[in-house]
Amino acid sequence: MRRLTPTDAALKGGPKGGAWNVIRRVTPYVWPKDKLWVKRRVVAAMTMLILSKFVAVLAPVLYKEAVDNLAGEGQSAAWMLGMGAVGLTIAYGMTRVMTVGMNQLRDVIFAKVGQGALRALALETFTHIHQLSMRYHIARKTGGLSRIIERGVKGVDFLLRFLLFSIGPLILELLMVAIILFFVFDVWYLAAVVVTITLYVWFTFAVTEWRVRARQEMNKQDTEANQKAIDSLLNFETVKYFGAEKREAARYDDSMALYQVAALKTNYSLAFLNFGQSLFITAGLVVVMVMAAMGVQSGALTVGDFVMVNAYMIQITMPLNFLGSVYREIRQALVDMGDMFDLLGQPAEVVDKPNAPDLKINGGEVVLDKVKFGYDAERPILKGVSLTIGAGETVAIVGPSGSGKSTIGRLLFRFYDVSDGGVRIDGQDLRDVTQESLHAQIGVVPQDTVLFNDSIYYNIAYGRADASEEEVFEAARGAKIHDFITSLPDGYNTPVGERGLKLSGGEKQRVGIARTLLKNPPILLLDEATSALDSETERDIQDSLAAMGRGRTVITIAHRLSTVVDADRIVVLEAGEVIEQGSHDELLVRNARYASMWYRQQTEEDVA
Repeated sequence: MRRLTPTDAALKGGPKGGAWNVIRRVTPYVWPKDKLWVKRRVVAAMTMLILSKFVAVLAPVLYKEAVDNLAGEGQSAAWMLGMGAVGLTIAYGMTRVMTVGMNQLRDVIFAKVGQGALRALALETFTHIHQLSMRYHIARKTGGLSRIIERGVKGVDFLLRFLLFSIGPLILELLMVAIILFFVFDVWYLAAVVVTITLYVWFTFAVTEWRVRARQEMNKQDTEANQKAIDSLLNFETVKYFGAEKREAARYDDSMALYQVAALKTNYSLAFLNFGQSLFITAGLVVVMVMAAMGVQSGALTVGDFVMVNAYMIQITMPLNFLGSVYREIRQALVDMGDMFDLLGQPAEVVDKPNAPDLKINGGEVVLDKVKFGYDAERPILKGVSLTIGAGETVAIVGPSGSGKSTIGRLLFRFYDVSDGGVRIDGQDLRDVTQESLHAQIGVVPQDTVLFNDSIYYNIAYGRADASEEEVFEAARGAKIHDFITSLPDGYNTPVGERGLKLSGGEKQRVGIARTLLKNPPILLLDEATSALDSETERDIQDSLAAMGRGRTVITIAHRLSTVVDADRIVVLEAGEVIEQGSHDELLVRNARYASMWYRQQTEEDVA
């Protein structure tokens, strides 16, 4: 049985360790050990929260005293009698204003902490995703991945606001009201409230758990629909080529139909939840008010007591009305955050060794020593490839599709680690040096250059962050694209569109070449670098690449053999093994695999 890889586990999704594990993961972001100012803000916010609840619980008492004062009943404290009905009413209004003011001040104090936690989490997630291997990114769908991050960060925001400032304060307020009912009235009032709240909470949580499952299914279908939409839009041209607009719309609609079913379940269950909550709350309120009314009739209670009981019941039932939605959102937030933390928990397949040194280039010799590798253990790609590329040498790697040419480039850039053997640059095993220093020393021009949805200038300048404007222009001239750019109405500020779709294939490729020229690395990896160019432009670019390659180690991966005839050495790969190597002329004289490929391509070009 095949061993489950980290990627396989990630694809299954779902939070691990439960809700408390998710809360534990969030805690360091709102209570960091090394940030005293954050802790002070949290303490200040919690202080405002507790004070606001004490003031809120005091308000019905003032209300009762004002009513009793007006009715000439009760035995108020001397300071309350001195205030009179008007004073007590004003004090009651002030407590309500103070409660709102303290809550808003609490939010203001905590806002910087909450936003800082969101920023830190979002940055950590974004950084971690870039550290994951190419194997992981190939297996994941971009739409689903972005959705996990988006919902996870929103889930953290919701959890911080509602778990700390809704559930916590609600429990505190319920406790204080329960104490007042027990000591001011009697145990039966407390019992009625406790039974009401217990039944309410049980019903709310039971129905909400059912609704959470429906919400999870709704999220799943939402993610599927989003993936299909993004995938379709990214492949806009392909959809047009095959006239598949209706087919894509049907696929999207199928996902939305499943989303609709799940959404309807959540809507129906919400109606049931709201009715049940109202039933329990109303029943409890009526029972307590009937008890208070009987007490007033018997003379045991005053009218003010009746009003106070009513005020407390309304005060505790109002937040309870939102308990179902808050609990559901918290549960969903925990699920969404669990998915995000599972993503953060994905181990990076390619990692630096502890205290790994930077790569030092002393010429740029590249050695592949009996390299074995396969994307899947059951399907080996490279089968013990040994190859030495001397410092400053230009070596072309050719062969049929699937022979492992591009895989060598990926191993050189350390997108993956070899299964066996080793890859060394100037005697340093790539697994022993930092990835950052390795990437800084290698320039890559891929077969399919993908550009950022920004300006041409930004995409060229991406090759080196500290490059001057003139250096960017010079790199564009070297790639034979400067004149084309300056002829555009917006020049270098011209936007290239999503993935560079506003440019032709050749223009995109030349921007990619200019980007690598600007980076100016000691080792160049050209993966079908001129495949998208016409013959005339290809010759110009070949001259530029040849000039750029002087004094550097150049590895060219090519399918079209006419582009590598001037290479110092040509290595022929087939089925993951080196079957022959030599110069163009030497390989033709040998009249083996390379010669066969050369004559076949020449014949095809003559026919064309």
